[in-house]
Amino acid sequence: MELRRADLRTLQELLAVFAEAFEDRESYQSAVPSDEYLTKLLTREDFIPLVAVADGKVVGGLAAYVLQKFEQERSEIYIYDLAVLEEYRRQRVATGLINKLREIARERGAWVIYVQADHGDDPAIKLYESLGTREDVLHFDIEP
Repeated sequence: MELRRADLRTLQELLAVFAEAFEDRESYQSAVPSDEYLTKLLTREDFIPLVAVADGKVVGGLAAYVLQKFEQERSEIYIYDLAVLEEYRRQRVATGLINKLREIARERGAWVIYVQADHGDDPAIKLYESLGTREDVLHFDIEP
């Protein structure tokens, strides 16, 4: 299994993996961003897309964002999406992706990596508890 930063082609494949893994084709496949948009996103230092590749295809990945803090000179990394295709789960793919992100975080001097999990998503909660400290918080979506 190869873990690496995504390029344009693998980022597009990762969107399809997210659609399948999250059972949410509407969000991840109905309006796929243009090559120009994704290429621009890939050049940003605050966007970290990682993919897991097996047998020449993307089987999992994550999309993370670097947040520069203002209260201290430090940054945090937020894992926005993380998914692995069902047939590749329980093979330490997600753990490998997070560990690769940890390497990047250390190189960049990030203070912490954080991720959210939904109530009832027991496999994700178990994984994240094995890697870090749980905080119970509330999440609110506010319309612009």
